[in-house]
Amino acid sequence: MSSSSDMGNNNDREDSLEACRKRRRRRIEMRRAAIAAAAAAGAGGSSHGGGGGGSSSTTVNNEDQAAVVNNNNVAPVQPYVADGVPVVGVMSVPGRLRDMEDAFTIKTSLCCPPINRHQPVHFFAVYDGHGGPHVAEMCRQYMHVIFEQEVMRVAGIAAATGTGSGSGGSSSNPVPKSRREMRREIEEPWRRVLMTSFMRMDQLAYHNGYKCGLGEKCRCYINDVSLSGSTAVVVILTQEYIIVANCGDSRALLCRGGRSVPLSIDHKPDREEERARIEAAGGIVVFNDGARLEGVLAMSRALGDSYLKPVVTAEPDIFIRKRHPQDECLILGSDGLWDVLPNNMAGHVARECLSHGGAGGAGGGGESSAGASSSSSRPWRSPEWNDGMFPSRSASAAGLLARLALGRQSWDNISVIVVDLKRNEIMHAAAP
Repeated sequence: MSSSSDMGNNNDREDSLEACRKRRRRRIEMRRAAIAAAAAAGAGGSSHGGGGGGSSSTTVNNEDQAAVVNNNNVAPVQPYVADGVPVVGVMSVPGRLRDMEDAFTIKTSLCCPPINRHQPVHFFAVYDGHGGPHVAEMCRQYMHVIFEQEVMRVAGIAAATGTGSGSGGSSSNPVPKSRREMRREIEEPWRRVLMTSFMRMDQLAYHNGYKCGLGEKCRCYINDVSLSGSTAVVVILTQEYIIVANCGDSRALLCRGGRSVPLSIDHKPDREEERARIEAAGGIVVFNDGARLEGVLAMSRALGDSYLKPVVTAEPDIFIRKRHPQDECLILGSDGLWDVLPNNMAGHVARECLSHGGAGGAGGGGESSAGASSSSSRPWRSPEWNDGMFPSRSASAAGLLARLALGRQSWDNISVIVVDLKRNEIMHAAAP
């Protein structure tokens, strides 16, 4: 009797397992169908999500960037794949915290400014909020809008010709410019644009930080909203340059030729130059569970934090690097990633994810670059890539980095963006 009941239980268990497999297969098929539909609808668009249609509109209600203010759900974002546009993956999770205070922005082909010879500019950013999600959410909505306004005001670069005039531009004999002068003329406008954008964003947070626009998702007291702030790491990607502006302890990393190259410097209160600046402004650094500005803030620069002005500044460090054929990928992340994952390990994981068995990847499957270029006229998708959860290797890399950070006991929100530069380089190389 007992044996027959055991057999019945085993049959029920097998039936339930088979039902689980069927449900999982259906979910995977639904995800693939959604990915295919999003790719078809987004041809010619910019950023992840829907809408936009490639427009460089500066309206602040543009909602094609999906908010990640969700305390329970993982938010892998489908990459936008098209000729000349990098393949991007992102993962943003609350981790072990109750509230989600991180935010991010992905805007491919944000605009085509004169400063970049009317070529597309791609915008990526990670914002790590503290004291509430308000300033990070405000940055997510407005930082790229402010940047676009500022960059479109800048005239084209005269240095592109490689010559200058000796007397106010009236000389008929142009004087050749040195390489350093040309580089300075190219870089200085970008620096001014980013500096102005960060200062405007800080002023917006300073004057509007008391206004809570998050609705019922926010559990803050209205008097506490002005205590909110956010870090910001912004990467501007052009066909020639990688431009990074950083304020706070979020970080950008470049994988180049098998090496991990930091593109930003964390603004920590115990750094010698940061501590000197803080003390010159009348502040102090207290060592309580690490170095903290005024015993409160674990970073020395941030947007918002009006109650700590002027000790806390929103002035970013700006770094400009010329792109190189050996560039593999960019990684942007909040400190929930970098506090537990060294640069070299993060770079190695991202490279492995991007090159594993891929057609045309960095060392992917031994294929030549010519063979990879031949198929680059259509949106890139490796024939071997058949993952129901992650629609691209960039998304898989971002997901794995976030999972590694959780496994290494990160207690903060974790946000990661991975930008595949090899796919973009291949597409540029194949262009006529």
